[in-house]
Order: sequence, then C-alpha cells, then structure tokens
Amino acid sequence: MRTEIRYGKSNVSLYRFYASPLAGVRPIPESSFTGRANTLFAYDVDVEVYGDSFLASYTDGDNSQVVATDSMKNFVHQMAIAYTGATLEGFLEFLGTQFLVTYPQMGWVRVRGRELPYRASMVPTDHGFGPSNVLFSHGRDEVGTASLDVKRDGSGTHVTHHECGIAGLQLIKVTGSAFARFVRDGFTTLEERVDRPLYIFLDVGWNYSDTRALLDPTHATYVPAEQVRDLCAVTFHEFVSMSIQHLVWEMGQRILARFPQLATVSFEAQNRLWDVVVRAEDGSKVVSYCDPRPPYGSISLVVHRDA
Repeated sequence: MRTEIRYGKSNVSLYRFYASPLAGVRPIPESSFTGRANTLFAYDVDVEVYGDSFLASYTDGDNSQVVATDSMKNFVHQMAIAYTGATLEGFLEFLGTQFLVTYPQMGWVRVRGRELPYRASMVPTDHGFGPSNVLFSHGRDEVGTASLDVKRDGSGTHVTHHECGIAGLQLIKVTGSAFARFVRDGFTTLEERVDRPLYIFLDVGWNYSDTRALLDPTHATYVPAEQVRDLCAVTFHEFVSMSIQHLVWEMGQRILARFPQLATVSFEAQNRLWDVVVRAEDGSKVVSYCDPRPPYGSISLVVHRDA
C-alpha cells in the first residue's frame, strides 16, 4: 500500500510587537501605501508536515519520530520572536526552513498565514489627526494571505511553491456597471441592466515568476497586499464593466501591467448586490435595499502572463 502522510497545527494565532518595519516598497500611482511600521505583527498560521518518517505512528502506534503539534505551536511563537524580516511571506519562509533544520524527520512543510487585521486608530497629533503608534482597533475587513511549500535540497532548503493574496474585499459601486445581452430562454427572469449598482465579494491571489523577487530583503520587488487592494478599487472606480467577468479581467490586466514580477493573478468573486425593497416613486435613483439571500453568483478567473 502507498501512503501520503501529513499532520500539523492549525490556527496558531501570534501577536508580535515591534517587528522590523516594511520599507523600500516601490510606490504605484493607484495607492498611497509605501510601507508599514509593523508595531503589531499579527497573523494566524497553519503548519502542515509531510513525510514517511511518521508512518510507524499510524501503523504501529510508534510515536518516536512524531513532533507533537503542541510543540509546533510553541515553535511558531519562538520563530516569531527570532524573525528579523518584515513580511508575512518572509516569516513563512523562515518558519518553514527552521522546521526542516530542527527536525530532520520532516520531509517538507507547507506553511500558511492569514493577517489578523489591527489598524492603527486615528488620534490627535501636532498636525491634526494621524495614526496612533500605540493604539490599534481590530478590523474585520480584507486580510493579506500567503502559503509557501518549503523543501530540502542538497545544500539547504528552498521554496517550491507559493501563493500570495488578499481575501475578503467587499466593494460596492452605486453606478457604472451593467449586465445585458446574456442568454434568455424559458428559465430567465433576470432583467437586463445597462446601468446598475454592483456589490462584490472578492479574493485576489498572485504568484511571482521568481521567488527571489518575493523574498528580496530590500522589498524593492515585493508586492504588498495593500497595493493590490487599492489597484483593484481604482479599477472598479474607473472602469465601466459589462459584467463581473469583464471587471475581473480588467483588474487582472492592470495588475500584471503594474507588477511585471508577477507570473499569474487569480480572482474568486461573488455577486452580493443587495435586494431592492423600496424605490422612490418619483423615478429617481433613491432606493432602499436589504441584505440578499443565497444563492450568490460566483465568478473565477486565473490570468497567466505569456512566457
């Protein structure tokens, strides 16, 4: 019999104070983001370990090679203190490498992270209002994400696969979108709209052509989730789309044009437009909506840069 073995620890929440600031990020016209202080470096981390060395624990109850998942949790926190970089992706690469260096019985590891968003609160400063350097509020909006596979090679370790992203975008545009000239048959009840409001839930992912651009400690070629978020928002603001498919295609074209270091960009979108409850009787655009009921339309797209 052939086996595939993996086990690990999920939802390891870590809150580290005073990580290295993210600096050196190249500005783009669509975003004001050029870095962050990283006063609070907060992430939810998953660790998955792969390897045949653990087979005896399944077949014979022999745990002599097993690293307890509680130990993995403690290891993550120790590495959070030891990490000297400034990005989630850099931390995951460091974490995966240290797991393999410390535990030779591990074949390879997959490490994933999801931002725990705490935004600096706005407080009075000498020049009006500005972000606090000590007070943060817990947000529940979009979050940066990353996943890295770290494996051994002859002289050390290397990243064999990676995925970066931003999840949980929620964008509402009150005008400047359309959906018309679609297939109509006996099952169709949806009205055609040449101008409609559009509310989307959106997750965006991307991959670099070369992981050296992702992990460059100068951050000169690093693509921050905040810049991707802002670029998507500007595209939605400017672009008159004929469908959500049309919109995410335009977002993909602009992201790949703005960031030549990226090889692919992907989208998972849902149409979450609110349901109409009351329209103004005078024919104006005044409308009252309520939250929609499922099901929701879903759209996926992956755009690859030509080699």
